[in-house]
Parts: sequence; structure tokens; C-alpha cells
Amino acid sequence: MSDGLSPTRPGREASGTPRATLSVIVVAMNEAHDIRDCLESVRGLAMETIVFDSGSTDGTPDICRALGARVFETDWPGDGPQKNRALAEARGDWVICLDADERLSPELRAELERLLADGTTHAAFSTPRRSSFCGRFMKHSGWWPDRIERLFRRGGARFTDVRTHTHLEIQGTIGRFDGPIIHISMPDLHEALEKTNAYSTAGALTMAENGKRSSLGKALGKGFWAFFRTWVIRAGFLDGAEGLMLAINNAETTYYRYAKLALLTRDGKVAKKS
Repeated sequence: MSDGLSPTRPGREASGTPRATLSVIVVAMNEAHDIRDCLESVRGLAMETIVFDSGSTDGTPDICRALGARVFETDWPGDGPQKNRALAEARGDWVICLDADERLSPELRAELERLLADGTTHAAFSTPRRSSFCGRFMKHSGWWPDRIERLFRRGGARFTDVRTHTHLEIQGTIGRFDGPIIHISMPDLHEALEKTNAYSTAGALTMAENGKRSSLGKALGKGFWAFFRTWVIRAGFLDGAEGLMLAINNAETTYYRYAKLALLTRDGKVAKKS
């Protein structure tokens, strides 16, 4: 872990300085196959786990409650708004946001233990994310080290108000963890195709609301560029067959996002945000 930690690491808790507390927030829907491993990875580390569930039909809320989480069953306003709802319920000094298909690595958990015991001057920390695609952990393709900010001091950050792929707006300096978040992203092509459809629709709606426009030619060009960037520039060819499948999947997601945008704006189905 990078600089920013207190130099008085040994004995701080014994000397009377209280250990910082951690809240974990998760947004979920139909994640019974993943949510247990996610919550188990933070058990004993966090003071609370908060799950916002948006209509699961596979027992996800019951699994979470059995593991001690506070569960809120609600609608789905989008990625950023939902995570801000969960954030509003957090009571810990620090907050970490995990997706249901993510979990802490042992190395990252050890770094978090040290942070909570020692303190820091940073407002947030970035961490690498090790993601798998169709059973293979990718070492290239833009998926490693894929640094993201997920841990932050409560009150020092907020999620952007977007439908999908929100990110944190952080007030203060950002430290670096070395241990990764483990991301079981797309275990098979069936799930990859489902996410292609969902993400491209949400992305098209967001762009339409922001006044963006597209065309079939633009969709084709953007899709080709997404493939070339993943396969060539980001060395996806070094990830073997899965690297090729991922490059194609990225191209498809991008193509459909811009193609859907072209249809939405042509038909006037989405009003621009004022």
C-alpha cells in the first residue's frame, strides 16, 4: 500500500486510538450464484454490509439476510443513484462498494485491516481488479490491472448520477492498494451476451438524454475501433481464445450502444435532459 498511512502503526489500538470502522455496500438483482462469496470475503472485517436489491426472484435477499446484511428491496433507478441510496445508509468511517460478482482477495483484505488499524491521510484508495472472462483471468485486453476507486472515507466521495458504470467523485487525495479485487465478470458467453444487451441499452439511453446522436456508420466505426483497441492496442491477442472473444464482445457492445442510440434519437423516444 502506498504512503499516507500513519507512521505510528504498532500499538495504536492498544494506546487508545479507536480502530476505524468499515461499511460495505452492494447493489444486486438475481445474484444468488455470486453474492455469498462476495459477502463472505468481507465477513469479520466490516461493521456492516448493506445490500440494495432491485427485484430479485432467485432468493438473493434471503441469502444476504442469512449472512447478516441489511437488505433494502427497492426499484432500479440506475447504477449511480442506487449506489448513492446505499451510501446514504452507511454508518462506518470508511465505505467500500463491491458488485455482487466481486470479492476481496486475501492480499487486499490484509491491506484494509492495516488501514483500519493505522489510519491514513488519504480520502480514498484505488485498487487493481483481476477479472475473468469465460473462466480465464485476463492479463491484457485492458482488463489488468484495471485500477478502480472503490474504498473511500464516508462523506468524502459520491457516485456520479448515471445509469451504468458510475464512478466516484472524490474530495481529497487517493492512495493505492496492491491487492486486487477479484471480479468473476462473465463466466460464460450466455451471460456475456445478456450484459451486452443490458449495457448497450443503458448506455444508449444515457447518451440520448445527454443530447448525443449516432448513425449506422458511426456505430460500425465505433465497434471496429473497440475491437482494434482491445485486440491490438491492449494486446488482447496475448489472452488467447478468450482474448479474441472479449474483443468481439467489446465490439458488439459498442456497436449496439451506438446503433440503439441512432434509433432512439431518430424516433424521438428519449427526451434530452434539461
